[in-house]
Amino acid sequence: MAYKISLIHGPNLNLLGKREPAHYGTVTLGEIDARMARLAEERGVQLRTFQSNSEGALVDAVQDAAGWADGIVINPGAYGHYSYALRDALAAANLPTVEVHLSNIHAREEFRHKTVTAPVVTGCVAGLGWRSYECGLVALVGILQDKGRP
Repeated sequence: MAYKISLIHGPNLNLLGKREPAHYGTVTLGEIDARMARLAEERGVQLRTFQSNSEGALVDAVQDAAGWADGIVINPGAYGHYSYALRDALAAANLPTVEVHLSNIHAREEFRHKTVTAPVVTGCVAGLGWRSYECGLVALVGILQDKGRP
C-alpha cells in the first residue's frame, strides 16, 4: 500500500519564481509540484498538493489530511511565525509532519527565526531552496517506514 502524503503550501508561494528570487529562487510552485510528483511516484507515494493564501483554508487542509493522509509536508510561509490556529490544527491532526522553508529562516530577519508550528511537527528543513521540499518528502517517507505506517 502506498503512503498518502499531503503537500501543503502557504501564503505567497503561488508567486514563486517572481517573488524575491534572492531569497526564494526562480523555481515556480508549479515546477516544485511537478518535481515532488515525480519523486512521490518514484517512491510509491500518493501525493496531493494544496496551496492557499488563506489561513483558514490551510487549517481546513490540515484537518482534511487528518482524515486520509499518512503524513504532511507543509511550508506554512509567514503563518508559521504566528498562526496558532495552524499550529493547533497540526497538533490535532496527529500525523508525522515535516515543515519546510525555502530560505534559511535563521539567517534572515529576527521575526523569522522562530516558528510557532515547529514544536508540533516531527522535523524542519530550511534554507535549501526547492530542495527543502525534496528533503522533507524523503525524510517523511523514511519516518513513515520506521513507524510501520500505514
